[in-house]
Amino acid sequence: MFEGGHRLLFLGGLLLWLCMASPATSELQRLQHRAKPDGTLSFLVVGDWGREGNYNQSEVASQMGVIGEKVDIDFVISTGDNFYEDGLTGVDDPAFSKSFADIYTAPSLQKPWYNVLGNHDYRGDVEAQLSPVLKEKDSRWVCFRSFVLDAEIVEFFFVDTTPFVDKYFTDPGEHKYDWKGVEPREEYLSNLLKDVDSALKDSSAKWKIVVGHHTIKSAGHHGVTVELVELLLPILQRNSIHYERRRVKGMEGRYKVVEAGGDEVLLRRARFLVHEHDWRPS
Repeated sequence: MFEGGHRLLFLGGLLLWLCMASPATSELQRLQHRAKPDGTLSFLVVGDWGREGNYNQSEVASQMGVIGEKVDIDFVISTGDNFYEDGLTGVDDPAFSKSFADIYTAPSLQKPWYNVLGNHDYRGDVEAQLSPVLKEKDSRWVCFRSFVLDAEIVEFFFVDTTPFVDKYFTDPGEHKYDWKGVEPREEYLSNLLKDVDSALKDSSAKWKIVVGHHTIKSAGHHGVTVELVELLLPILQRNSIHYERRRVKGMEGRYKVVEAGGDEVLLRRARFLVHEHDWRPS
């Protein structure tokens, strides 16, 4: 566990960028979550999960409950693709219960879930996932496009990565995407990049973790997300984030950046893997 206390737990299908660096004052929505009285923080990370209990979702949820109790988690982070195949149809879509509320029922998982959107979520009614109505249905649900979570000993920067990807706009195939709130796209991305850059620069947190749905680079069939390499990666590097890739399995030592999942190949391989990793900064 880290001095000051992070215990990171990884489940398949996630993307995290981690850095040590020099409270943010950007335009991003800011939330707060207090660390434990002893200064520690424990959390689970999961992505690509909304399957109405199928494709081993229920089995993974069960193991999350076991691990969540073991380490007394403070919250859960979701890296997107919260509802397959095409997001939610609205705030009354039964998929919200079938894929979330009725699946993650373990007592240890009754903590806040901080969610970011994935490309499958954009195929449905995006505003439904962002609506406070869902939080009324299940108080755990917290979802914004992009936001900052201040957890005292660490700040998390959630970035909406789906609008960066050109093919969703130029070659959507049979899929329809809900771009309300995104278009005009160029303005949206420009403002988002400025806000992320500003938030990272202004942050005085010792540990900063940037969370998004798409991997920057992947060993899986999705490969490199060129748009993130061109637009987001320079901002991470400019803010002293040293990009480095590691798969979930076999992690050793300390890392500035952790990346895993983001594609079905890795997700299938990691489906039954719950990897616990203690971070010990100097």
